[in-house]
Amino acid sequence: MADTTLTRILDHLETGHRIEKKEITYLLGLSDPKNIDRLFMAAQGMRARHFGNRIFLYGFLYFSTHCRNNCRFCQYRRANTALDRYRKNESQILAAAREMAGAGVHLIDLTMGEDPELYSSGELGFKPLVRLVRAVQKETGLPLMISPGVLPDKVLFALAEAKVSWYACYQETHSKTLYGKLRQGQDFEKRLAKKKLAKKLGMLTEEGLLTGVGETLDDLADSIMWMKDNGVDQARVMTFVPQEGTPMAGMKAQGNLRERMVIAVMRLVLQDVLIPASLDVDGLEGLAPRLVAGANVVTSIVPPQNGLAGVAHNSLDIEESRRSLGQIIPILETCGLASASPEDYRAWTRMRRGVSQEKQTG
Repeated sequence: MADTTLTRILDHLETGHRIEKKEITYLLGLSDPKNIDRLFMAAQGMRARHFGNRIFLYGFLYFSTHCRNNCRFCQYRRANTALDRYRKNESQILAAAREMAGAGVHLIDLTMGEDPELYSSGELGFKPLVRLVRAVQKETGLPLMISPGVLPDKVLFALAEAKVSWYACYQETHSKTLYGKLRQGQDFEKRLAKKKLAKKLGMLTEEGLLTGVGETLDDLADSIMWMKDNGVDQARVMTFVPQEGTPMAGMKAQGNLRERMVIAVMRLVLQDVLIPASLDVDGLEGLAPRLVAGANVVTSIVPPQNGLAGVAHNSLDIEESRRSLGQIIPILETCGLASASPEDYRAWTRMRRGVSQEKQTG
């Protein structure tokens, strides 16, 4: 028997009606496999409407795994003294960035923890970061995403002046209660404010969620509504992977179905934003299911033999060269998809920046 509520909600989304929170919660709570398949098919249709069969590809460069924070879910938390850490110097970073650019990625994501070496000196400590950003842009000619944590305002101004395309700063959840448990000692509103400032400065913004950390369907729906209302340009969701050396190491790992359903619902609600399929959780084996759910970006492409780490799994598929375009492109093809061109990506970012600026001034 057809689910008439599902049909009604999907029809509303297809025709551009504003969706209500209770409808998002309904979609996230689907359990019948046939209805979940309908959800995925609708998400694929929405992706095709806005992006055709084109998929964007992101190189990932985690250049410092030192962090001053003690996030309860993260293996790179300050208190995890058993973890081997690194700081890549500028020549190492530029070499890896050149390799990524040569492989054909559309963007380079420069990521770090809130490294005390930079953060301890306030805004003055970030001069090497701004210099690095300019060097990577000059070396590769590619757009950059910067994922460095909660930066001082003047540093955000400097990065905007340096023409950084993206600022990513994940909230993980928009429930203040759950946020307080996950990111202990970190200000909820301050983190939101940095993303809003970056957007005002002309940067595109990415928001990110975690699933499997005690969130409710209402929590997830609130986050998706926040992303919609605040004009997020890229929306990411990742399944929590319990990590040794963290307070959440004993939590039971969940499968990736909830993550894939969130991807699908975000695609239907947010429609024309970028939604990544990360290789960090399940590696290459998890790529096709996330694309089937409506993702249109492959992230965490990491070149081997550079000593670089991932996030959820710090080494999954990296040194085996499985996070490479040679491995990824055939999977896109089996899903009826193809890599976009670099100009496709630049055109999308130009268009999106124009839309964002109109909303800021309008």
